[in-house]
Amino acid sequence: MNRRNFSMIAAAGLAAPFLVLRAPPAWTQEQSIEEAARSFDRLRSLIVQHGEEVLFSEALSGPPLDRPANIKSCSKSIVSLLLGTAIDRGETPGVDARLAAVAPTIIPSDATPGVEDITLEDLVTMRAGLAATSGPEYGAWISSDDWIGYALRRPMDGRPGGRMIYSTGSTHVLGAALTVATGEDLLTLARARLGAPLDIEIPPWTRDPKGFYLGGNEMALSPQAMLKIAILMRDGGGFEGEQIIPKSWVDASTQARTRSPWSGMDYGYGWFLTETGFIVARGYGGQIIAANPSRKLAVALTSDPDRPARSAGYFGELMRFLDGPILQAVRG
Repeated sequence: MNRRNFSMIAAAGLAAPFLVLRAPPAWTQEQSIEEAARSFDRLRSLIVQHGEEVLFSEALSGPPLDRPANIKSCSKSIVSLLLGTAIDRGETPGVDARLAAVAPTIIPSDATPGVEDITLEDLVTMRAGLAATSGPEYGAWISSDDWIGYALRRPMDGRPGGRMIYSTGSTHVLGAALTVATGEDLLTLARARLGAPLDIEIPPWTRDPKGFYLGGNEMALSPQAMLKIAILMRDGGGFEGEQIIPKSWVDASTQARTRSPWSGMDYGYGWFLTETGFIVARGYGGQIIAANPSRKLAVALTSDPDRPARSAGYFGELMRFLDGPILQAVRG
């Protein structure tokens, strides 16, 4: 995808913010996962696994389950997992490490004062304090010739470590910092630390004008690969007897650190958290990687990537689908 086309798509609302939830649909107690899934006109694929049993697996429309799909902002959750591996390997000191200590070379000389003190935790929880590069600002940001510089020159709209400001720029800066700290780009890191051990394909995706892979959008994974990530989160970072992501990082990632002002959902290290126990990666259009450890559930779900999925609309309906027919299938 060239930058011009990418900008046009972004300007159409590729990273739109979320709204307040509306009243839920009337799911019946007897409604099956399949019946509910087929009621969505934009749902493309769904895989639901309980323990080792696959309860539902189908490409409802569009590509087959083994073909990569754009997971949009679910990419942010993948970057969080890569941060956990970098900390575990001593490539970065920890979440409290300052950006200026981890990756001083990516900070422009005219960065907003205070940027140097932003921590990795501030970035992964989207509490950097900098004004957003998502929503109305997204198109201008990815049309610029320096995505990192643009994000770090944004005015302070809060204080670092304060409230959540949903911004793909924060995760992109985090991805660039990981690239500097590890000496490997995000594609290489993702393939080595997730792709190889999980036996999943991770194709190249969008790079910024400086060559850094976009750290919060546009990554592609097949629904089958998404399910493996969900199982990984469900099982504390383990997969088929191998510890892929440190359990301590998964535990830390699934503790509420802030709350989305749009959906009202808690947010940890790159993952949304629900009151019903789901750990959720969320992408524009209705792309979802979800795990519920207490219910032994792992869910991968893809939707039409070109239509918005707001908390007041389609995304809210998907969350009620998780809390309704999918949870209902494993109760009792």
